Amino acid sequence: MTEHKQPIDSHVHFEKEPEINKLFSAAIKSQASDLHLKVGQPPKLRIHDGIRSTNAPVLTEEKIEKLVFEILSEQQKKFFLENGALDFAYQPSATDRFRINIFRQRTMISMAARRITSEIPPFASLNLPPVVETLADNVRDGLVLVTGPTGCGKSTTIASMIDHINATRSCHIVTIEDPLEFLHTDKKALVSQREIGIDVPDFEDALRSLMRQDPDVVLVGEMRDNETLTAAMRAAETGHLVFGTLHSVSASQTIQRILDLFPQEERELARQTFALTIRAIISQVILPGLRKEASRVPAVEILIANPIVQKLISEGRESDLETIIRACQNEGMQDFTESLRKLIDDEWIDLKVGLEHASNVEELKMALKGIRASSGAIL
Repeated sequence: MTEHKQPIDSHVHFEKEPEINKLFSAAIKSQASDLHLKVGQPPKLRIHDGIRSTNAPVLTEEKIEKLVFEILSEQQKKFFLENGALDFAYQPSATDRFRINIFRQRTMISMAARRITSEIPPFASLNLPPVVETLADNVRDGLVLVTGPTGCGKSTTIASMIDHINATRSCHIVTIEDPLEFLHTDKKALVSQREIGIDVPDFEDALRSLMRQDPDVVLVGEMRDNETLTAAMRAAETGHLVFGTLHSVSASQTIQRILDLFPQEERELARQTFALTIRAIISQVILPGLRKEASRVPAVEILIANPIVQKLISEGRESDLETIIRACQNEGMQDFTESLRKLIDDEWIDLKVGLEHASNVEELKMALKGIRASSGAIL
C-alpha cells in the first residue's frame, strides 16, 4: 500500500463556497473527465482524449495552494505536507463528485481531479449491439469481461450494464474500483461502491472481505494481476455475476493476457477455471463518428461463451474463436469486421475510418459487398 493511499475523505465544513468550485463547475459544464492544475499553466480540462486550456489566468504556486488547501481538513493538510501526495474525494454538488490527487512535482503542488458522475448513459445512447443489454438481462453468474485500450469506453459500457441490473433486479451489487468512474444510486438493487485508497486500502483487502458482504453482482474493475483474477473467478464459480475490464483488443488476446498473469505451473488450472466461468467477452474500440449526435462510436467484437467456445478455450484453441464468432451471429456474436461493416452501411462512420481500423482490410471490403469468408467446421 503506497503511503498516499490513506483511506480518507473530505468532510470539511465551509463557511463560504470554496473558490475551486468554479473550476469544478467549468469541468462539469464542459463534460470534461478531468481537471488539471499545474504551476505556470492555466487550469486545463481533459475533454474526450485531449487536454485543453481554459481561459482562466496562469496559476502560481500560491494560487494552487490556496485553491487546494481550502477544501482540505487539517488532517489531510498534515498528511500531504508529510508525504507529498494525497488521494481524497470531494463533492462540489449533489450529483457530481471528484476523485482528487494532489502531489508535488519539481517541489511545486499539482492537482489532478477525475470527475465521477451519477449520470449513467442508457444503452440506447451508446450505440452498442442489442446483445449487450440481453447479457445484462439474462446472465446471472460467471465472468463478463469488457476489454479494449485506454479511453475506449469500457467503464461506460459496464456502468450501463450495472445500472440496468440495478433497475431490474432485487440484488446486492458490490463494486471495487480505482477510481470510481460513476456514482450509482440504489434503484431496485442495493449498490455498494468501494473505492481503492478512499474506502479500502487496496484490492487485496477489498477482495478478502468481498464474500462477507453477501454480493450477487460484483465489479472488480481492472484485472491487474493473478490475485485479482483468481478472486474474480472464485466468486464467479460460486454463483456470482462478476464484471471486469482488461487492456486487450480481442477475445483471443484477452485469454492470452489472462493466462500470462499466472506462473507457468498454474496456467493449465487457470485456463480450465476460466473456460468454466467465462460467460462473455466484449471487446471495443472508439472511432470518430459521422453524426452530430454521435461524434464517437464503438466498434465491438462480442464472444458469448457457449459450450463450443468453452471447449475451445479449455483445449487451448483460441485461434479458432474468430471462426466460431462468425458462425454464431444468430446468438448475438459478432467480430470486428461485421461491426465495422454495420457502422459503415448505417453511416455511423466513414468508409475511410472503417478501413483504417480494420484488422483485415480485404475482408472488410468483401463484407461490404455482401461476401463473408466461410465459417468452416470446428469440432
